[in-house]
Amino acid sequence: MTSSSAVGAVDVLVQMLDADLPLPRYAHPGDAGADLCARTDITLEPHERALIPTGVAIALPAGFAAFVHPRSGLALRHGLGMVNAPGTIDAGYRGEISVLLINHDPRESVHIKRGDRIAQLVIQPVSTAMFHEVRVLPGSHRGDGGFGSTGTAGQK
Repeated sequence: MTSSSAVGAVDVLVQMLDADLPLPRYAHPGDAGADLCARTDITLEPHERALIPTGVAIALPAGFAAFVHPRSGLALRHGLGMVNAPGTIDAGYRGEISVLLINHDPRESVHIKRGDRIAQLVIQPVSTAMFHEVRVLPGSHRGDGGFGSTGTAGQK
């Protein structure tokens, strides 16, 4: 696998496990996420979650990972989200990509039909960290300020 001539493009091998579904594709030029479609029909009741297969398996080159993101339109219209957003696909994984969806709507069911676009696949280069244990970390401006710390300065 080699990078193509397009800036930022990388060749990804795709095995379609369901010949009737489309390859992942970008809806518009410049999009970061390629659409993934549902392999099966399913109805998610309020607050129900399910693992939805996409019929797609990929082989990423070393140094890359794929991240499965929710679709904003489905979240807006139906309250549909992903339980583990984004889902991470490592370069060594060769199985079918599935999407763990959840219906956040408190009253309405969500009906997903085979072929519906249910998630987006974003391919990114990733670094491998070399972890070095130390007794004390060097200081920083932020220190150990965590959740909400940037919005609470001077508000004690």
